[in-house]
Amino acid sequence: MQSSPVENSFFGRLGHTATKWPNKGIAMTPKVSLAGCLALALALFSMGATAQDMVFTTSDVGDVAAPPPPPSGPPSEALANALRLYQQEHYAQAAVQFQRIVQGETGDQPANVQKAQFFLGKCFYHLGFFQAALGVFEEIAMMSTGHLYFQTTLQWLAQLSRELPEPAGIIGLVGRYGDSVSVLQEFNKKETKDLYNELLYLMGRHWYQMGEFAKARDFFLEINRNHELYVSAVFFTGITYVRERKAAPASKAFLSIVDKYEDILFLSDEEERFLNLAWLSLARIYYSTKHWDSAIEAWNRIPQSSEYYLDALFEESWAFFQVDQYDRALGNIHTINSPYFEQDFYPESLVLKAVIYFDRCLYDDAQTTVGEFTTKYEPINAELQAALAQFQDNQQFFEFLKTLRKYFEEQGSMEGFSASVSVGTGGVQGAAGAAQPSTTSLGFSPEILSVIRGALDDRTLLRNLEYVEVLDSEEGKLKKMPPMFVNSAAGIRIQQDINTARAVAVDNTGNLARSRYERLLAEIQDLLNQTTRVEIEILKALRGELDIEIQTESELTGPAVQEAKIESDAEHVIWPFEGEFWRDELGYYRQPVTSRCGR
Repeated sequence: MQSSPVENSFFGRLGHTATKWPNKGIAMTPKVSLAGCLALALALFSMGATAQDMVFTTSDVGDVAAPPPPPSGPPSEALANALRLYQQEHYAQAAVQFQRIVQGETGDQPANVQKAQFFLGKCFYHLGFFQAALGVFEEIAMMSTGHLYFQTTLQWLAQLSRELPEPAGIIGLVGRYGDSVSVLQEFNKKETKDLYNELLYLMGRHWYQMGEFAKARDFFLEINRNHELYVSAVFFTGITYVRERKAAPASKAFLSIVDKYEDILFLSDEEERFLNLAWLSLARIYYSTKHWDSAIEAWNRIPQSSEYYLDALFEESWAFFQVDQYDRALGNIHTINSPYFEQDFYPESLVLKAVIYFDRCLYDDAQTTVGEFTTKYEPINAELQAALAQFQDNQQFFEFLKTLRKYFEEQGSMEGFSASVSVGTGGVQGAAGAAQPSTTSLGFSPEILSVIRGALDDRTLLRNLEYVEVLDSEEGKLKKMPPMFVNSAAGIRIQQDINTARAVAVDNTGNLARSRYERLLAEIQDLLNQTTRVEIEILKALRGELDIEIQTESELTGPAVQEAKIESDAEHVIWPFEGEFWRDELGYYRQPVTSRCGR
């Protein structure tokens, strides 16, 4: 299943848990919590309802569905001919005839019209016009049991879910079929076992979106352990418990994924990703329940090759901070800000660095770090604000997103316009005197483009872009059909369905991109505000204006009173950092920090 996380760079990776800076009495927000698992899944699976999720309630269609039409007599000649063409797999010709019947041109009775409508959807599916097929099957699903082919349509919706990305809204339509596993029992047989498991998953996803977590779990837990969707369903089960703030069953779900994959030598990319997601989710749960050592161990299980490695490294830094392992926290921050990861956006790492220096009463170092953050991110914030003002509506933001994506694809990677680095046999350091263009062909500085890319590069947004591309592809396919078909009522319907779906998809994608961008701005502004608060506390400490209790515990003294020591073990050796980064050293840096606080 290709719909996964992270979905992203720093959106969705962290929740909020208010706590205190140790011994300083200053409110802070280390952003790792049980809610972080939820945010991760939001990115991974597009859980949040959007205009395209098609979540319906009884008020949309009435409490009682209209009864189906009574059985009708023999089909008209047009219907009989259309059915014959369908059986002969002449789907285009059949679709033209079925559309005529649906439009009422042949005088067929309602039951036969419903039959023609159902077969029209199947013709569109076989022709590869999946959006038009969805349009037909949506009309049937909306009629509920008032349509003779309502139940039969369910399996076609499942098949369409394999062809159309999630933003097409199929999950919401499948959810109209009931809230109990029993409604799917007709598919619970050997010959339709795969279909049964797919429908269980789609039903579970629907009831998750509706906030009915117990119902969602009923469907997820029914999926066969050997089915390809099983692990995804288990992960989702864990997230339902996270939503209910039940750490123990959530941990059990994530641990079952670890148990399934941990001892397997060769995993597929998808299996490896779910294993890493399970460890990341466990770490966040352990952190939120203050099991610091368990959280650190879980974060350490995420390898450098994982797309979640930097998330794990940064979040682990907060745990090190909580247990007073400042050297390890600063070592992680040193890795995050290395040239290997200069394209990644972790501004909060500098805030944590300043907090650590403040906690150790190293006020000059704290001020320097705050100044470094402000100098770097105030101009970025201003340029991002100016860029946002250029886009007046979602359509413009969508076009901007397309332009960005094309630019990055042409670059192949960020290396085409980011700061130059020199790479030796393993060591990396900033290239001395490397020229860096002040702006790119898009009119933004390379640094700003890197930040924007991090904000907009998540799977939820990419799936929305993919949906638009699918619709464009179907439109291209329609143009290659014979003119007689294109100009027929069936061809016109296909074009109309594509146009309508594309307009909605473009608007939704632009709106989603705008919201990501605005969240980025809010995040930067919040961090700027945090650094201002840190700076105020630094000045208060230097001026002796801290509370009496704080002064007693953290009185600034002349000489250092706690010497920092870095000790190795049998498996490691200490090697001084001399300005060059080595890949096999990433994540193992330790920065000694001496406390100047009186004890």
